[in-house]
Amino acid sequence: MRPSKRRTAVLSFIELLLIVTIGLYVIPSLVSVAMHNKVWKIRAVIASYDWGAPMPVSPEQVSTSPVDGMVQVFVPRGEFIMGTNEAGLQKNRPAHRVILTAFWMDQVEITNAMYALCVDAGKCPLPIVGRNPYYGHPRYKNYPVVYVSWYDANSYCHWAGRRLPTEAEWEKAARGTKKRIYPWGNVLPNERLANFNLNIGALLDVHRYPLGASPYGMLNMAGNVREWVADWFHEFYYIVSPRENPQGPPSGKTKSLRGGSYDDSYAQIRTFNRFEHAPASPGINRGFRCASNADE
Repeated sequence: MRPSKRRTAVLSFIELLLIVTIGLYVIPSLVSVAMHNKVWKIRAVIASYDWGAPMPVSPEQVSTSPVDGMVQVFVPRGEFIMGTNEAGLQKNRPAHRVILTAFWMDQVEITNAMYALCVDAGKCPLPIVGRNPYYGHPRYKNYPVVYVSWYDANSYCHWAGRRLPTEAEWEKAARGTKKRIYPWGNVLPNERLANFNLNIGALLDVHRYPLGASPYGMLNMAGNVREWVADWFHEFYYIVSPRENPQGPPSGKTKSLRGGSYDDSYAQIRTFNRFEHAPASPGINRGFRCASNADE
């Protein structure tokens, strides 16, 4: 039985309506969902990629200590900019040119295992053990030694045939000659670059954060522990600091520390920022690394 012309017209209208509906609503919706999924996949890839992190640095010139096994990295003679002109930071002002002779710097912070060698040799006192959850535990042998005073750090470096670095040496090793705000560059820190701002909430192995290495290849020069340096601290020292090989004030009440710790903010772990503590005051956020002279 053949359909009537009226029925055929109605069917054609319904078909046309379906085609228009699909064209106006269904296809755009499907395209939108597909594009939405694609956009979020792209966003996920972007989010997972660390755009600010450089490749790990492989130091070209290294030396290993026969005393404690520390790897030292060579820092060549030359000029760099020390400090900052940022307003409100008098202790770090002004930015000024400094020329340093060549030196060697420890690649990482002194570890519990290294410090124990000095204790066993009778040349270093025990770090404060009662409040120290890390020292003496094999699990933490490669964590930075903490609860050491400036005097303890100084004794260790001399026992190891080295010395504490000056503030100027520490800063050059951390920021290089390009006025880096952080050891890795000028990108703000994140959890892949440094242990800071309680993002982990505790100390970590000294060999962590290769992506946060300094221009010369030192690790953890931002975060983890504040590091004792040789200099006495004075808020206005940079105003009178000599241009070549500054050694800090001749005397003072507090000693300088650098680098910031696991509980310091992104602003406090900048390469030019200075801390101060009484030299006899150990703490869970205080450690150190050593330096040594280089034959030129």
